[in-house]
Amino acid sequence: MSKKKELLLVVAAALVDADNRVLLARRPEGRSMAGLWEFPGGKLHPGETPEEALVRELREELGIEVAPPCLAPLTFTSHDYGGFHLLMPLYICRKWRGLVRPREGQRLAWVEKHRLREYPMPPADEPLVAHLLDALP
Repeated sequence: MSKKKELLLVVAAALVDADNRVLLARRPEGRSMAGLWEFPGGKLHPGETPEEALVRELREELGIEVAPPCLAPLTFTSHDYGGFHLLMPLYICRKWRGLVRPREGQRLAWVEKHRLREYPMPPADEPLVAHLLDALP
């Protein structure tokens, strides 16, 4: 029987602008997987739903307000990182209030869908790109 691992539940958003570009955030120096690009989001706090956590994370990370009905579930990823197992639902969001600004030292890039694979990502994020490419016009 294998040793039980912590299951880490995080949530992420593919913010899509009017030009169908997707927002990616670069993990800042000093954090695990620094320099890799990811979809914005983060860990759930105890008692939060995935949608509540994503609304909070987008406010904290990017300074935008998102209404939960504007979060459309797309897919999820499940990845073993060795010391823990990550489960991450990905939502598409096309509507928010405010200007997207980096608030946690991260770099941001609005990326055309055909260029998404050019950005190195954490292993858990990589399989999400195919689903996103299928969902975008």
